[in-house]
Amino acid sequence: MIEQKDVDFYKENGYLLVKGVFNQQEVEEMRQGVEGIISRAAQSKNDHNSAWQGDFLPAEELKKLVLKGFHDVHYHDAAFMRAVIHPNMAAVLTQIIGPNVQLHHSKMLVKPPENGAAFPMHQDYPYFPHEKHTMLAASVHLDHADEENGCLRVIPGSHRTGSLPHVGSYYLNHKEYPIKEGTPCVAEAGDVLFFNYLTIHGSESNKSSRTRRNVLFQYREASDFPTENTHFDWGMGLMVSGKNPNFTKVKPDFKII
Repeated sequence: MIEQKDVDFYKENGYLLVKGVFNQQEVEEMRQGVEGIISRAAQSKNDHNSAWQGDFLPAEELKKLVLKGFHDVHYHDAAFMRAVIHPNMAAVLTQIIGPNVQLHHSKMLVKPPENGAAFPMHQDYPYFPHEKHTMLAASVHLDHADEENGCLRVIPGSHRTGSLPHVGSYYLNHKEYPIKEGTPCVAEAGDVLFFNYLTIHGSESNKSSRTRRNVLFQYREASDFPTENTHFDWGMGLMVSGKNPNFTKVKPDFKII
């Protein structure tokens, strides 16, 4: 899927957009999976607005924004499990991360038309810090994403500055890091944007008449261990490629109470 020049670009810039990772049928299966999760959440009275809160937007604008966000999508629909371990995904991940790749967690992010929520600029690092910083996000696009409907934006090379102080629920000061200063990553359905968890990223609100659906998988190298006991999900540590060289650390130390 990628060449050495792409790996070098990722290492230098902290992100890489890979075209055509998933075909049209696979994209449609995931779209149906997303809609099914939203429907079942509503039926079970577990639907909610996951829009970020904070002072990065005026309060009057913020309260109008909506985001459909649910974690652990590979537990809700098999289409996402197939996507997590897809050969094209593994082909990219093994070149960027190394031969031994694990899943950390999965989630879906849906920005509805006209009022889809914005994401302030932030790093993912504060949510689940790790020792070696191999953690990355793979954002799978299920719709065409552009500036009008709130495509992802990144600050190239920002991963090389290390972790930065965040405010609120882990986002950067919007006066120092406005969303509009990020480089827009325009993508088509089936494309995947890979970015390191130290890469500063965010997105504007969806002002278009089109939905923006993304599914996000977080991956890490098998010997990159968390520095804090936070953000643990069932299924974390699933081997996507290679082997786990750490026999006594093949799964989180969960306790059922």
